[in-house]
Amino acid sequence: MKAISIVFPAGKNIALGIKTLEIRKWAPNIDCNEDLLIVENHHYLLKDGDEEMGKAVAIVKVKNVRPFVESDIDAACASYYEAGWLAWELTDIRAIETPVKMIAKRKIYEVELS
Repeated sequence: MKAISIVFPAGKNIALGIKTLEIRKWAPNIDCNEDLLIVENHHYLLKDGDEEMGKAVAIVKVKNVRPFVESDIDAACASYYEAGWLAWELTDIRAIETPVKMIAKRKIYEVELS
């Protein structure tokens, strides 16, 4: 399964359905029908090879990727707007009842989830 790490409390907010947009500078290489595992960690992973222990908190689908607009701030749980970013529309959000410890890495990466 493909996974992405998201810094606390954003992963929890996705699992609760509060955060329905993920804002990134890049578009994911993922099909709109493909599951994406949300792994919440506590630090921004700034360079390739950075990783830390996190926990799987939700499974989502990325329905659409489009430009981030100022009216997206609430749905993204963002504190400000900046042009040039992309909004990933998260749908079919399924919280993981008992979060599973797993490694958090940069970008989208592959994991095994039992």
